[in-house]
Amino acid sequence: MMTTVSKEEILASYPQINAPTDQTGYTSSLTAEQKQILEEFRKALTELGYTDRLDDPSLLRFLRARKFNLELAKEMFISCENWRTEFGVNTIFQDFHYEEKPIVASMYPQYYHKTDKDGRPVYYEELGRVDLNAMLKITTQERMLKNLVWEYESMVEYRLPACSRKAGHLVETSCTILDLKGISITTAYNVIGYVKEASKIGQDYYPERMGKFYLINAPFGFSTAFKLFKPFLDPVTVSKIFILGSSYQSELLKQIPPQNLPVKFGGLSQVTDSELLLNDVGPWRDPKFIGPEGEAPRSFQL
Repeated sequence: MMTTVSKEEILASYPQINAPTDQTGYTSSLTAEQKQILEEFRKALTELGYTDRLDDPSLLRFLRARKFNLELAKEMFISCENWRTEFGVNTIFQDFHYEEKPIVASMYPQYYHKTDKDGRPVYYEELGRVDLNAMLKITTQERMLKNLVWEYESMVEYRLPACSRKAGHLVETSCTILDLKGISITTAYNVIGYVKEASKIGQDYYPERMGKFYLINAPFGFSTAFKLFKPFLDPVTVSKIFILGSSYQSELLKQIPPQNLPVKFGGLSQVTDSELLLNDVGPWRDPKFIGPEGEAPRSFQL
């Protein structure tokens, strides 16, 4: 019988992370001041009655997101916990079932497929293939956002722990590839409301989960437009974003092993579109790396 370990044991066993050795603020590299702030943060939240998500990696993500400003991090954490209660996040696996997912996936391709060279799960979105009008005939934006949160929770509870076990160190971020091939002004306009809400959820309630972010097949002028916004963005965030045109394959292969990158994106992973959309291949599917948190959500059992 396979021996299982708790999430706390996993966090204790894999204290290192995929970050430059000179980058502080992570479990593997904390200054004396950061350690003190971390303990003050945990104490303050405990005194307020919070008991969940108080492990070092979770608290450090909020602290990094707020530049180790204790009051701002506390405000962000409390806001997140309130949202989790209001949105029903803590019971979303039991309460939410996205039966229309196989159909919606063909209209808005979003999927995970294997890992990058740092052990992160690789997440893909093909924004240029979105057919929002057709989607809204079988689902709603509210249910799309529910599914987004379901996927975030699946990443946190299942994908990242499995990736950590396989990599032998703590993996707490993902690698995202956003394919803009075929995108038009109309498509962008139609999905802007959803993208805005989705971005808010990721930024406010799942901070510091972005490891690398590649925009591929970016239209002419996209990079120039992005440069206008760079001064308003956090330099750390900017360093994780790569805007590439149609000749993106070599850059992706610097981060993703060829056997893990689908053929359609210039790799060697022989996988069809339908398999990409629904098979969800990665360490989280391998019994050797699956943990004890209970049975995986239904889409993990396809």
